[in-house]
Amino acid sequence: MAFPVPDRLPGAWRLGLCTLAPIGLIALCGCSINLGSLTPEPSHEAAKPAPASADVTDAQARNMRDQALVRSGKTEEALAEFNRAIEIDPHNADALYNRGLLYQGEKHHPLAIDDFSAANGLTPQRAEPLLGAISYLALDKAREAAADLDEAGQADPQNAQVWTTRGLAYERLGDKNKAAGSYARAVNLHPRDEAARSGFARVGGKPGQSDE
Repeated sequence: MAFPVPDRLPGAWRLGLCTLAPIGLIALCGCSINLGSLTPEPSHEAAKPAPASADVTDAQARNMRDQALVRSGKTEEALAEFNRAIEIDPHNADALYNRGLLYQGEKHHPLAIDDFSAANGLTPQRAEPLLGAISYLALDKAREAAADLDEAGQADPQNAQVWTTRGLAYERLGDKNKAAGSYARAVNLHPRDEAARSGFARVGGKPGQSDE
């Protein structure tokens, strides 16, 4: 099935990018160096595994490639890269997270939730996958969204976006006190957050109100 290409990427995609992992082998240039003259005589010792840092360097290089694909609007190619990355390494949290963002931007919210949940299970200390709760809200699952955002607030209490989104979740649930407290925390962290400021006013927040 062809994957639909969005007219533009959502703000969450532009801001939510973390470390992506583009896939592909690094090709050697066509140099005419006589490698035989530079290579030592083969030994009979067992080959030593490459250092772990090589994998990190490769992942960083692939990250740059995927970012370029996303920025150029080549979402089908980006999706193929994410799929390939996850096929090679099902525990690639970054690829899962960013594929989730792509699905979310295309309004494939159940698929996005699956990827965000998998990424969160691999990196519970990070709040970004939990912000995928926006997809829960899109599916009118405010309770599930609030649960994820409670956890996100513990993982990254300085993240204003977490508190703004949490405020929306609790507003949907009819808990104006928690909603106002969440919006207040967002405004304290980011005074120009208009979504948080309007949300705070909408639920009848009072000056000096704090979360809980």
